[in-house]
Amino acid sequence: MNALLNILNFIDGEFVPSVSETWLDNFEPATGAVYSLMADSDARDVDVALRAAEKAFPAWSQMPAAERSRILLRIAEGIDNRMDELAHAESKDSGKPVELARTVDIPRARDNFHFFGTAVMHFASESHAVPGQAINYTLRQPLGTVACISPWNLPLYLFTWKIAPALAAGNCVVAKPSEITPATAWLLADIARNAGLPPGVLNIVHGLGTKVGAALVDHPSVKAISFTGGTKTGEAIARSAAPRFKKLSLELGGKNPNLIFADCNYEQALQTSVRSSFSNQGQICLCGSRIYVERPLYERFSRDFIERVSALIQGDPLQTQTQQGAVVSQAHFDKVMAGIALAREEGGVVLTGGKAFKPKGRCAKGWFIEPTVIEGLAPGCRTNREEIFGPVVTLQPFDTEEEALALANDVDYGLAATVWTQNLDRAHRMAERIHAGVIWINCWLLRDLRTPFGGMRDSGVGREGGWEAMRFFTEPKNVCIKY
Repeated sequence: MNALLNILNFIDGEFVPSVSETWLDNFEPATGAVYSLMADSDARDVDVALRAAEKAFPAWSQMPAAERSRILLRIAEGIDNRMDELAHAESKDSGKPVELARTVDIPRARDNFHFFGTAVMHFASESHAVPGQAINYTLRQPLGTVACISPWNLPLYLFTWKIAPALAAGNCVVAKPSEITPATAWLLADIARNAGLPPGVLNIVHGLGTKVGAALVDHPSVKAISFTGGTKTGEAIARSAAPRFKKLSLELGGKNPNLIFADCNYEQALQTSVRSSFSNQGQICLCGSRIYVERPLYERFSRDFIERVSALIQGDPLQTQTQQGAVVSQAHFDKVMAGIALAREEGGVVLTGGKAFKPKGRCAKGWFIEPTVIEGLAPGCRTNREEIFGPVVTLQPFDTEEEALALANDVDYGLAATVWTQNLDRAHRMAERIHAGVIWINCWLLRDLRTPFGGMRDSGVGREGGWEAMRFFTEPKNVCIKY
């Protein structure tokens, strides 16, 4: 091997190379250079990990909830103690600003373990009495070995969002982080081991989705699959898993509307819309990529929005003042730039951005794209209907509430929506009629871990978060006792 960092699998409590002893390059998006090597695993590694998980399951599933809770809380504490290290690893691996990782991603990963570490102590089942005859009660038992497959855009944040409830419910996990952003998952394994998590309870297998992910989905030992990622991949997982009757939770893509009515709190709507458009370079499934503004406010909002977007500080993500970092890979850079070219072909006018950005110094060869705002597009064009998943938003005016609703629902996705209005009746009407799993009124990304999270239509099936996650990772069994 060479001097590059080697990211190993974590199987049965040990860090190990892949069975093939081959490696994949791992790039730093800000520089375009390889900075580490990752285990190139395949079905053989998945099989070893699943055997370790099955061996660990009886003891872990029977462990008292209080003891499982203590271990998960120690993992949360371990994440907190290594906050700066994890934030820098996340930034270097994904291209996102280090300050974003330090203030959002890593704290949320810590909070996921803390939330589910405490939730397991309060997870209760139902009972139903038939007076004078019988009592029915529900047993909720862990499924066994489950697969957790997470994406590259919020690497540790979403990785822990799946793993923590699965472990809290008493399951053993074989997890696959994205092959594009493996670093913080590798560090999490060390934190979990130091926290006293028994060998085999959590196993992390690195590698390509076509080899590791597919092997996990197809393996008969996997009882449930929790996946976050693209809609096309979700379709493939469903086709494979459904005939095997595996439980599925699929959190897929989004093309989210941001509806701004003329009676909104203007400053809040403007400030938050900049953030909801371009946080993490627009690489969040919840970003509002379609901005619709009521016509009396449109010209003012467009002018002020472009001014603020143009002022965003773009550059080296390891610099604390940076607000816009690099997109995650060369392939994704090409995809987003192709999306901007398509928008121009469809008649869109680029108001700001639209080009690659070339920082000076160490990031001169990185994958940076200027925050881009486009107007003049027809509602049904591909740019307004297909997920770009980058620093690109469209602007369009509307005249009536009914028109705004029609525009919001005119896509195949249904993940999230934001509505800005001071009219309480309108807020309730829109929330009821918009086809999305998460509706924010006068805010964005204000999350409560107790609430159900997920989308409808092409944005997926199932819900994560709170008791929804705990229920997903358990099997309900009714027991009826006659007396």
